[in-house]
Amino acid sequence: MAGEYVGVFILLGAAFLTDLRSMKIPNALTISGVLAGLLWHLLDEGWGGALFALRGAAIGFVLMLVLYCFGAIGGGDVKLFAGIGAWTGAQMTLHIIVYSILCAGLIGVIILILRREVFARIRGILRNFLGAVLLKSWAPVRSGLKNQLQFPFMLAVLPAAIQAVIYLS
Repeated sequence: MAGEYVGVFILLGAAFLTDLRSMKIPNALTISGVLAGLLWHLLDEGWGGALFALRGAAIGFVLMLVLYCFGAIGGGDVKLFAGIGAWTGAQMTLHIIVYSILCAGLIGVIILILRREVFARIRGILRNFLGAVLLKSWAPVRSGLKNQLQFPFMLAVLPAAIQAVIYLS
């Protein structure tokens, strides 16, 4: 399994650098990551390995697509997790997703504390939620989503992947 980890961390390292520089992960990187993971498993384990990689890519893509639909992450992150899945398979990808979300939450809280915005954000969330209940409409919640805290998701993904590999290997 060492080869898979080398491959996924090369992919993550490149994505980390591009995401920090431009808040974007290019398609050339994500698609080549998916294809490289698929090819690695096909050559190493045959059709069973290819199925392992395809399952992982599908899990990573579909689950992150849900977060993309809510505006929580960008499209590059969705495709990147397909690449992570192609290299590491469905189980490890699920762990990396969970750890990434937890790390992102922690980073978000730290940023809000440093900016002294915690209570203002909580008030805004409560106001939007109360507006949705009173108006029986999701419009206040949708308007609140436009004011999201943004930072490169790779700040959470890379440490999460390291944690997942350490804990699960």
